[in-house]
Amino acid sequence: MIKRWDKVGSEYMGDFRIFRIRADSSRSPRTGLVHRFFVLESPDWVNVIPLTTEGNVVMIRQFRHGTEDVTLEVPGGMVDAGDGDPSVSAAREMREETGYEAAEIVHLGTVAPNPAFLNNRCHSYLARSVRRVAEPQLDGAEDIAFEEIPLADIPTLIRDGRITHSLTITAFYYLHLAGQL
Repeated sequence: MIKRWDKVGSEYMGDFRIFRIRADSSRSPRTGLVHRFFVLESPDWVNVIPLTTEGNVVMIRQFRHGTEDVTLEVPGGMVDAGDGDPSVSAAREMREETGYEAAEIVHLGTVAPNPAFLNNRCHSYLARSVRRVAEPQLDGAEDIAFEEIPLADIPTLIRDGRITHSLTITAFYYLHLAGQL
């Protein structure tokens, strides 16, 4: 049986805008040796599938600095401490990035994006009966375009490699498991 490792020490290596780096020293229950591991501490994330009454998904395109490419994905972002609940963050991110609001927001599922070195979770939501009510409210570091894509086209876009963001694909998989894709 796999056992938890005992943490024998921890120190912060840096504090950045969206994450902190922590170095943990932990003892292996199998060998007794102490090893050093690095953890990125980050707030939880949300993503949301905005679905119109016509069966279209409001998707966004934006440049991602990690891959140095423009991606096609669903709206999302960090859970703000003041939001209280990730569903509030999902509604806020959708409105900020697209100007759309939903009649209803439903939780689809939660994953650990990469538990090897990230300590956070990503919460996926479905926003039903969305409608555009405002202009997007982008912050200075965002450059986002949005478009409506038929929900029926999503599996092909994933299969053909036009949707590559893993957390967006996860959200659509949750939608599939719910029998809605």
